[in-house]
Amino acid sequence: MQDGNDANSERLAVDATTELFREYIRSRDPVVRDRLVLAHQNLVRFLAGKFANRGIPLEDLVQVGMIGLINAVDRFDPDRGIQFSTYATPTIVGEIRRYFRDKAWSLKVPRRLQELNLKITKAADALSSMTGRTPSIQEIAAYVEASEEDTLEAMELGNAYDTVSLDTPLQGDGESGPMSLAEFLGETDASIADIESHSDLTQALNALEPREKAIIYYRFFGELSQTEVAKRLNISQMHVSRLQKKAMARLKELLQSQHND
Repeated sequence: MQDGNDANSERLAVDATTELFREYIRSRDPVVRDRLVLAHQNLVRFLAGKFANRGIPLEDLVQVGMIGLINAVDRFDPDRGIQFSTYATPTIVGEIRRYFRDKAWSLKVPRRLQELNLKITKAADALSSMTGRTPSIQEIAAYVEASEEDTLEAMELGNAYDTVSLDTPLQGDGESGPMSLAEFLGETDASIADIESHSDLTQALNALEPREKAIIYYRFFGELSQTEVAKRLNISQMHVSRLQKKAMARLKELLQSQHND
């Protein structure tokens, strides 16, 4: 009996919303539109929550999603036989994704790499679900049909959503204590102190071998331990340590060369 009452209540609510939409189509009364927007704001919050923990405050995403909701309310026709939530979801999600694509990057990143970064995020989640483990760079690249070089570059530039301080502590397995990127680069290193733009570091990173670049990305942008990096690359932790030291030495050399030029 309770289920029947719930179904009746839901049906009445849907009917009332449908009539409200019809009234808005007839009158275009902003007061009616406000009622429709308020009635569906929980849908926006639910969808915005799916994009949480990506460097943008949830409330900012909700505000962006509300723009999509308002657009959906303005365009919706209740007599087309589709529920409003079904109709509005792509519009709300599209508005949020557009915000990430065009406005949420701390540094200017090519659109191609922005879009590839979003594909990589989805691919990593899908592959993890299918295999029960963290996917490798090679697996992700194959999944998104991109080269390993482009995949690494997009993952690296994904950090532009929220730039990382050189003082950010790193978790370290088997290390003496928490370390930061600044400890590796050296506080008085002129080649680091005189970096004028993100492109300098990007150019230096691109000169590294793919595996070395992956280690730098995982350690300093992904904040993974050496053990976690070793698992991702299917090599020993000792090998990761050696490659990391080699990569950092190479970065210093390249940055010093750029500074001298």
